[in-house]
Amino acid sequence: MKKGFFFASAAVMTVTAVSLFSGCQAAKDAAGAACGDCGTVAMGDVGISGNAKLDGFFKAVADLNNANVVINADFMANVSDLETAFDIKTDTSVEIGARVTALVAKIKGQVTANVSGGIKVDYVPPQCSANLSVAVNAQATCEAKAKCDVQVDPGSVSVTCDGSCTGSCSGGCTGNATCKITAPSVTCDGSCEGKCEVNVTAECTGVCKGDCTGDCSVKDAAGKCNGTCSGTCTGSCQTNVQGKCSGTCTGSCTATGASADCKGEVKCDGTCSGSCSGGCQGSATPPKASGSCSASADCQAQASAQASANLECTPPQLSLGYELTATAAADATASAKFEAQLETLKVKGAAILAGFVKYQALVTGKVDGTVVFKTAPLDSIKGGIQGVVDAGVDGKLFADIPAGRIPCVLPAMSDSISMLGTVVTKSAGTLKAQGDFAAAFKGGFK
Repeated sequence: MKKGFFFASAAVMTVTAVSLFSGCQAAKDAAGAACGDCGTVAMGDVGISGNAKLDGFFKAVADLNNANVVINADFMANVSDLETAFDIKTDTSVEIGARVTALVAKIKGQVTANVSGGIKVDYVPPQCSANLSVAVNAQATCEAKAKCDVQVDPGSVSVTCDGSCTGSCSGGCTGNATCKITAPSVTCDGSCEGKCEVNVTAECTGVCKGDCTGDCSVKDAAGKCNGTCSGTCTGSCQTNVQGKCSGTCTGSCTATGASADCKGEVKCDGTCSGSCSGGCQGSATPPKASGSCSASADCQAQASAQASANLECTPPQLSLGYELTATAAADATASAKFEAQLETLKVKGAAILAGFVKYQALVTGKVDGTVVFKTAPLDSIKGGIQGVVDAGVDGKLFADIPAGRIPCVLPAMSDSISMLGTVVTKSAGTLKAQGDFAAAFKGGFK
């Protein structure tokens, strides 16, 4: 059955179920047991149907819907905070796209009036991956309900990754194998995630504190550079943006060419032929229970769906560099207000970028135009629900559901379809508004 028949086949399933059991009382008469409290998908209730596979998909829908609600609410709140910071009267009755357009225009005007050459934004986007812990726990819970011989430690985070493994890999790695060392401060000759400080004369991609042979975006009272440097920097170079570091890294240092003597984590940035732990940009499939268990395959499908609905994303890394115009710098009160506005812009802008990346990944499977999930989490969950609908139409689904719980399935299926439809219909406008802001922010509001 094609996905185009999603809603129609759901209606057929409803008719099929109603013909078998007309309401909770009929189910009680047939099963000799009361229905009990059905619970709702929106609240993330488990045990709605009594069937672990189906309830796992209901949970995935609830988690995706919750992520959708939270990201949109945070975006609205952050836009409101920025409107306040830049002296724009908030009117929540105005469509969010129009509000973002007005906000971007106001910020551009302020930047043009106060900054020479615009704002320089160094940006490293967040990295999103399926939640492996959720996958393993969902698999173990489902198999336990099916009375399988569950011997997998729910605390384990090792899965098969159909995509790019961004963590440790037990087998061959088709991408770059690197050695990742995390410490409060380490000598690093690789890529630093955190603050990198170099006390030599070199090109500086962060904040140069000392002498700059080229143009410096900000200087201190003594005339020394305390901002971005277009040439070489003599003194200290500090950056919070992930990149090449040949100095002291406060955070995590990743060096290419992992070997057996690696004192940290061997990290794979590509397809892993073994089990993956740490992060999976794709479908994460947890291991099956030992022995023969017919429910394991069905359990894996819902476990993978739950993992993709619960994306884990690293925070974006960014820094802003700018130089006030002579006129702006001369007015201490005005410049202080503008710099406070920019600080708010940095904090709220980073939060909006983080939400935008996660929203993109959930709905489209892409981040900044790059495919990170071969099947978008939204499509993966829709496919799982479609399979449930098809099983209901064929009459196979109800054989695995306790009779007293069948009336609970109907409203839960209706709610799930409605929630997924809402994510699809409402995501387009909000995604565009977030994308417009992200493009202006990363472009320095020029």
